[in-house]
Amino acid sequence: MYRTHNCGELNISHKGEKVVLSGWVHKSRDLGGMTFIDLRDRYGKTQLVFNMESKPGLCVEARKLGREYVICVEGIIGERSNKNPKMKTGDIEIIVDRFEVLNESEIPPFTIEDETDGGDELRMKYRYLDLRREPVKKNIIHRHRVAQEVRKYLDSKDFIEIETPVLIKSTPEGARDFVVPSRMHHGSFYALPQSPQTFKQLLMVSGFDKYFQ
Repeated sequence: MYRTHNCGELNISHKGEKVVLSGWVHKSRDLGGMTFIDLRDRYGKTQLVFNMESKPGLCVEARKLGREYVICVEGIIGERSNKNPKMKTGDIEIIVDRFEVLNESEIPPFTIEDETDGGDELRMKYRYLDLRREPVKKNIIHRHRVAQEVRKYLDSKDFIEIETPVLIKSTPEGARDFVVPSRMHHGSFYALPQSPQTFKQLLMVSGFDKYFQ
């Protein structure tokens, strides 16, 4: 089992529970006898604690973890002595009993932070890393929620959502077709539709007077 909870939902009411979390290593801090790691997933961050006195071997291994390593940890939820009001999970920490490295990572080409040091070209090259950043993630979630509200409104007005084909037979239009060769029929091609007019006419004749795509 990779997780019992996500990294953004635990709070003081879970104190004393044993949990399993998985995510990316966001930051690591060594303070002599203690090592602290912020574990991140798309839901938030949770602080992990490794104690050199009680579990020296585990603490030494934790200090080898680099940024964006993917790990799975198991431990007990404890109350933080220095609470962080800026984090949803700022009242608690995970006292780690064991952890497993699921995937190692090279040093990221830019910091996975709200204010990153990567330029536009670099972030687009490593888009899968850029999408882990909080501002980008929030924009995607916001877009999803706006689209859901639009769907709810149109549904309340008896509109039907229909997905029309993205590949059709080439039609005589003003612009040049973008053709896609067929794998099944050698020498034949599909074309990307230049407008939804053909499908709109089919739907109207079929009685679908209200639809959206």
